[in-house]
Amino acid sequence: MSKSQLSAGDVLVANCTRCRQETNHTIVALVGETPAKIKCHTCGSEHKYRKPAAARKKAAPATPRARRTKAEPQAPEKQQWQNLQLNGTEKTQPYSMEARYRLMDLIEHPLFGIGQVQENSGTRKMTVLFVDGLKILRCG
Repeated sequence: MSKSQLSAGDVLVANCTRCRQETNHTIVALVGETPAKIKCHTCGSEHKYRKPAAARKKAAPATPRARRTKAEPQAPEKQQWQNLQLNGTEKTQPYSMEARYRLMDLIEHPLFGIGQVQENSGTRKMTVLFVDGLKILRCG
C-alpha cells in the first residue's frame, strides 16, 4: 500500500473475518480516508476493514489468571466417599436416564464411575455421590 490517498476500488491487504487470514481486499466504501467496507478476493465476503496483524498495536499483557482446574471434592463429600468402603462385592446397577433408583443404591456411570444415590431431589432428578463429588443426574 503506497502513501497516496486511498479510493474505492483500490486493493489492500486486510484481515478477512470469514477466511480468518490476511488476504487481498478491494475497498468498497470509505469514511474519510479510512476504509469502512471491503470485499475479500478469496471468499467474496464484504465486511468491515480489519487492519493486518503487523499493523495492529499489541495489547498490553494481561495479568496472569489462576488456571481453572477440575474442582476437588469438598472435604465432607470426600470423607463420605471414603466411608463407603466399597470392596467390590456390592451389586451395582448400570446408570440409565429412564431407570428409577432408591436411596443408597449403587450405580455405575460410564463417565463418573461407581456412585451411591444420596437423595431423590425433585421430579426426575437424583443426587449421587461419586469419587469426584456430588452430581445431579436425571432419572426415570
